[in-house]
Amino acid sequence: MRDAVESGGGRLTASFDLGSLRRRLLLGELRTAALVEDVLARIAAAGDDRVWIARVPAETLRERAAALDEAAARDPGLPARLPLFGIPFAVKDNIDAAGLTTTAGCPTFAYEPAETAPCVARLLEAGALLVGKTNLDQFATGLVGTRSPYGVARNPFDARYIPGGSSSGSAVAVASGLVSFALGTDTAGSGRVPAAFNNIVGLKPTRGRISTRGVVPACRSLDCVSIFALGCEDAATVMAVCGVYDAADPFARRAPPETALARPFRFAVPRAADLDFAGNDDAPALFERAAAALEALGGERIETDLAPFLEAAAMLYGGPWVAERLAAVETLYQRSPEALLPVTRQIIATGARHSAVDAFKASYRLAALRRESEALWQKAELLLVPTAGTIYSLAEIEADPIGLNTTLGRYTNFVNLFDLAALALPAGFRRDGLPFGVSLIAPAFGEAALCALGDAYQRRLDLPLGATPHRLPPSDRAAAAPREGRIIVAVAGAHLSGMPLNGRLLELGASLVERTQTAPVYRMFRLEGEPARPGLLRDGAGGSAFEVELWAMSPASLGTLLAETPPPLSLGTVLLGDGRAVKGFLCEAAAARTAEDISTFGGWREFLSLRPRASIE
Repeated sequence: MRDAVESGGGRLTASFDLGSLRRRLLLGELRTAALVEDVLARIAAAGDDRVWIARVPAETLRERAAALDEAAARDPGLPARLPLFGIPFAVKDNIDAAGLTTTAGCPTFAYEPAETAPCVARLLEAGALLVGKTNLDQFATGLVGTRSPYGVARNPFDARYIPGGSSSGSAVAVASGLVSFALGTDTAGSGRVPAAFNNIVGLKPTRGRISTRGVVPACRSLDCVSIFALGCEDAATVMAVCGVYDAADPFARRAPPETALARPFRFAVPRAADLDFAGNDDAPALFERAAAALEALGGERIETDLAPFLEAAAMLYGGPWVAERLAAVETLYQRSPEALLPVTRQIIATGARHSAVDAFKASYRLAALRRESEALWQKAELLLVPTAGTIYSLAEIEADPIGLNTTLGRYTNFVNLFDLAALALPAGFRRDGLPFGVSLIAPAFGEAALCALGDAYQRRLDLPLGATPHRLPPSDRAAAAPREGRIIVAVAGAHLSGMPLNGRLLELGASLVERTQTAPVYRMFRLEGEPARPGLLRDGAGGSAFEVELWAMSPASLGTLLAETPPPLSLGTVLLGDGRAVKGFLCEAAAARTAEDISTFGGWREFLSLRPRASIE
C-alpha cells in the first residue's frame, strides 16, 4: 500500500478531489488512517494560514479514521455503501458541529452547540471526516474575507490579495488541498466569490434545499448552505448527501423533479452596457472564453438586459434586508456593541434605520423586479455572469472596505433575492496569476443541470484544481456510461448509494450512471422485511416524483438480482421525469393495500431521516 503522502521535492502531491480519493479508498490503495496523516501533514505544512478557527484534535481524527478502517475490515462492502467514506471536509464556523465551539467570527458570541447541524450530521453519517471549523467574515457579513478577529485566510495565489468572503477559510482549505470539500453559507455571494478568488467550484443551492437548522443566521430568509469543491461532480455528490428535506426547518423546501438540460440549450449573457469588470483588463477576454466554451458544448448565446437584476442587487444592503442582519444579532449588538468589528457594526447598525413600512415597500418593488426578470427564463435556460468583476488587494479593501465590497456583489446579490440557484466556476487566470471566475445561474432547483453542465465546462477548459497542480480525473459519470449490451435499471430504496444493499449492485458489476427522479406518477410504500425497503406503485390518478439512481448492469447480473428480489417487488418499467422509460422494481398492487404509504416524505432517504425507527441498520 502506498502512503497517502506522496512527496515531490518536499511537496504533498496527491490530489484531494473526491473522485480520486474515493477510487483509492475503494481499491484499497489508501487507508483512512493514512489519509488522515496526509491531512495533518498538509495543515502543518501550510503554517499560519489563518484558515482555521477550531480544529478537531489530531488524536480524535486518528481515532475516527481507525474506527472507519476497522469497520471496513469487518464489512468490506462498507466503503462502497458510504458515499463519503473517509473523505476529509471542513465547515464554516457559523454552522454547528457538536464538540467544536461556534463563533461566527465573534469570540464574545461563541457558544458550545448541543447538536450538530443536520447538513453536517448527514455528511458524517455518509462516512466523511470533519477536520475543523473555518474562518469567515464576522457574522457572514462581507464578501472580502478580511472582517475577522482571527485574521485573514491567506489567498493561496497571492497573500497580498483577499481570499473572498464571507466563507473565506472554507474556500482556501479546499483550494490549498487541505480537505476534499467544505461547507460555507451564502446570502449575498459568500459561497461564490471565494470560489472565484480560489479557482474552485462553489455551489449555491436553492433556498431551503439544504437545511439551515443549526446555522447562525445572517439574513435568515435568504441564507443558504453552500458547497465548495474542486469539481462539479464532487459538489453534486455532497449535495445528494446533505440536500435532504428537513421537516424541522421552517425554511426547508421539498425539491421537485429535476430534468436534464436540453441540448442544444440557450444561455444569456449581460449586454455590453451591463458588463462592468471594475478595471480588470484581463477579465473581458476570460469571460468571453467561458461563453465560447458553453457554445462549444451546445449552447446558444443571447444577450439580455440585466437592469432588473442589478437593481435588486443594490437593494440587499441598500434596503431593509440589512435589518434582518440586525435581527440575527440584536441581543449582542445592544448588550455589547464593542464585540463587533467596527466595519461589521457599522453595516449592521444601518438596519435600525428601516421601518416596517420600508420593508413592505421594498418587498413590493422586489416582487415587481422579480416578475420582470422572469422574462429571461422564457428565452434562456441559464444566465452566465462574472462571479466578481475583479479581485482587490488587502490594502485596497482596507482603504475602502464597504464601497469595494459593494462592487464585489454586483453579480451575486440578486441571486438569493430572486430565489435562483447558482454555480461558481473557474474561468482561467489573469496575467498576474490571479484566478477569475464565472457563475452559471438557473431557476430554483436547477442544481443538477448546473452541475452536469459545469462538469463538462470544467473538462473543456482543463484548468488546475484550486491552487494545486492537478486536473480533474476521468469522470465517474463517463466511466459509468452503459456499455453496449448493458441494461439501465432504476433503484429507489435499499440499493441506493450508501444504503444496505448497494454493495450487492457493486458485487454484480453494476455501475452508477446518474441520479435523477421518476415522473410524478408514483406512490411509495414501506414494505415489511429486513432491511426495510420501499415499493413504487404507478398511480393512475396522479402521484409524486421520487429520487432514483440509474445503474447499468449486464443481462446476466440483472437476472441474478431479479432472482434474489423477493415479492412483492417485480421487474417493470419506470417512467422518469425527463420522459425516458427504464427498467426498475415496482410493487404489486395487492401488497400496497396493506403497506404504509410514505409518499408524502418525498423519497426513501427522506423517510429514513425523518423516521428513525425505520432503521437501515
